Amino acid sequence: MKYVVAYDLGTGGAKASLVSQDGEILKDSFIPYKTYFSGDNFQEQRPDDWWNAIVESTHILLSALAPEQVDNIVSVAISGHSLGVVPIGKDGSLLRELTPIWSDQRAEQEAAEFFEKVDYEQWYMTTGNGFPAPCYSVFKIMWYKRHESEMFERVDKIIGTKDYCNYRFTGVLATDHSYASGSGVYNLKKWSYEPAFIEASGLNADIFPDLLPSDGVVGCITAEVAKLTGLPEGVKVVCGGVDNSCMALGAKGNADGRVYTSLGSSAWIALVANEPVLDFKYKPYVFAHLLPGMYASATCIFSAGSSFQWVRNQFCKDLIEAERQGGENSYAAMDRLAHNSPVGANGVVFNPSLAGGSSIEPTADMSGGFAGLRLQHTREDIIRASQEGVVLNLKKALDVFRMYYPDIDKMLIVGGGAKSKVWMQIFADVYNTKIEKTNIDQQAATLGAAALAFNGAGVWSGYQQLDKIHCTEALYSPTEDAVRYAEEVYPRFEKLTNLLAEL
Repeated sequence: MKYVVAYDLGTGGAKASLVSQDGEILKDSFIPYKTYFSGDNFQEQRPDDWWNAIVESTHILLSALAPEQVDNIVSVAISGHSLGVVPIGKDGSLLRELTPIWSDQRAEQEAAEFFEKVDYEQWYMTTGNGFPAPCYSVFKIMWYKRHESEMFERVDKIIGTKDYCNYRFTGVLATDHSYASGSGVYNLKKWSYEPAFIEASGLNADIFPDLLPSDGVVGCITAEVAKLTGLPEGVKVVCGGVDNSCMALGAKGNADGRVYTSLGSSAWIALVANEPVLDFKYKPYVFAHLLPGMYASATCIFSAGSSFQWVRNQFCKDLIEAERQGGENSYAAMDRLAHNSPVGANGVVFNPSLAGGSSIEPTADMSGGFAGLRLQHTREDIIRASQEGVVLNLKKALDVFRMYYPDIDKMLIVGGGAKSKVWMQIFADVYNTKIEKTNIDQQAATLGAAALAFNGAGVWSGYQQLDKIHCTEALYSPTEDAVRYAEEVYPRFEKLTNLLAEL
């Protein structure tokens, strides 16, 4: 039996999993790290915190194996949160203790100057970069050049989150196409950097790392790292990928037209296809997929599970306290209460944009809100309305994809929210399609990274095995009456959205 270690560098911490070649996750760990808010629109993390989390989590995972089994670990691979800009000096050193993460938007001026030279629509249609432009790597690098010129003169390469950890493993500076497609200077259709965009940025093309396949081998871990982590010498380090694409692959995204919904703190719908979905009105954000010639296109809402958590924290303090005392899980209790409210929550409608509007909304500055409240409404109605509102908002994201792929007839749901039976039935009714819940919910990105590791090491020969690893635990079908109600309430939801945006 061969094993790999797969890491998922998230915004809140590093997940790590020990995975056997048949796809079984033998042991998990999670090591949190901090985000620092050191200025207006500044959101930074310590790259060494990522590395230290990888080292610590590796020791935890290896404790699950007998010493002789450790020698059967063949490779490691990392899924990394996107749009990272880690400066590495000509002497190989890390030049900045804190580096901007994906959500850092300090580079507004640099983005504005870039678009004085480059047409914004042309840039989006070439790159698929649908987040707010200042998030993208090229503009953060331009910010370095302007504000930290002395440091910048010492730069050899600017690399991403998982690429920094690969560098610590091997001493090799490289990235893959999926991560590079978030650089702001990558041409999706050509699968290469776009020279015209690099020229417009005023940066030297050499600052961007060389491109490898996602399952290409960067190198082997060094003797020093073997001693530090407990991994055997000679373990291969596979290039890995950006988290969006790793999650897409881990969610059975190994064939044209596969689609899934990720239901976590934020939520998105992603479509894996042979063509990117590029729409300048709604701006799906697109990454090159881990599989050559394919793309992972997504539309999102910023607040899904986090809005539901807000409802829990404000309306269900007794349930939280009961859980703390060893009682029922507070979210499971909320699910039970929501079941007592009928479809439509007795007329209460909720828009969940408590963290602002995404690209599918009328404005980024909008807020969320409840409408239709009357004195007779109950906590059960509030809870159910909050679940329905998240799904109604995601339906807008699904409608974008159905303009290009109208035959979507089944949806896989991954993420923590997939554990809620009530919520899954609401998804089936509002999406008007079958909803699948499998044994893989919060491990999709890890599974995607593990698949890269197995293929890069030659243990697997392709990605079809992912279909066998996913075991269907529940399948939810739309119910006629609920579908009809969802169709009736959706225009009210849209009206509420527009009113909130106007206000």
